[in-house]
Amino acid sequence: MKSLTEEILYKVINKRLNQSHKGTYGRVLIIGGTSQFGGAVIMNAIAAINAGAGLVTVATDPSNFTAIHSHKPEAMVINFNDDLTAYINTSDVILIGSGLGNRVDLVQAAFSAISEKQITIIDGSALTLAAEKHLSWPKGQLILTPHQMEWQRVSGVPIAQQPFEAFNLLARNKFTTKPIIVLKQFHSQIYTDDGIYELPIGGPYQATGGMGDTLAGIVAGFTAQFKTTTLSDTVLAAVYIHSAIADELAKTQYVTLPTQISQALPTFMKKYAN
Repeated sequence: MKSLTEEILYKVINKRLNQSHKGTYGRVLIIGGTSQFGGAVIMNAIAAINAGAGLVTVATDPSNFTAIHSHKPEAMVINFNDDLTAYINTSDVILIGSGLGNRVDLVQAAFSAISEKQITIIDGSALTLAAEKHLSWPKGQLILTPHQMEWQRVSGVPIAQQPFEAFNLLARNKFTTKPIIVLKQFHSQIYTDDGIYELPIGGPYQATGGMGDTLAGIVAGFTAQFKTTTLSDTVLAAVYIHSAIADELAKTQYVTLPTQISQALPTFMKKYAN
């Protein structure tokens, strides 16, 4: 297992071209957020936009529209009860599952509509629903962002065995198209075609609700815009910067809030753009 270092940020984050526009930096569609769990997609969206995604659309329960516009007027909102096929077809990256509750109908419909040309990030409720209902995974490039219990549900690997990478590799190999797996834990592990990486930074000051939603949003923002590096490297950079910012904030704070990490993203990323 390789240790992830700050060098991944220099490798992935690049200077923006003068001749570019919002479409250059990717279209992200976020699907999630029932009326009870609207905060999850708000944090998805804040992170994706602050990470640099060009266009972010949130498909969510209409009860969340006002809150999303209040927190991030840069985001567009649509009703997740409508047919999302056209929105899926025009998106580069689809992030699905944060705060989605038991809406298996939305997961199933989205999975069926996603094509091979797209990147899909599967988080939170979508992981649990896919495992429980034995759904077929979408086409294209997959990124799974489970915490340990979600990975147990998806893979069948008990939490006690997850520190042993061989069990996780075996489970990953059962997928038709091997996904990038971000296994969230203390010193998260990232499984890619280029190897297995461990995140050596981060700490208990990140143990706050919404931390995973923010990470998923950063992954979405990074994968939408940074296309000159491999998808694996781009995901690794997103995972690293999430905890690197938390570490910086923790120098003067007892806890680091997810929204604070998102707020710090543009300034922090500027240091690595070349």
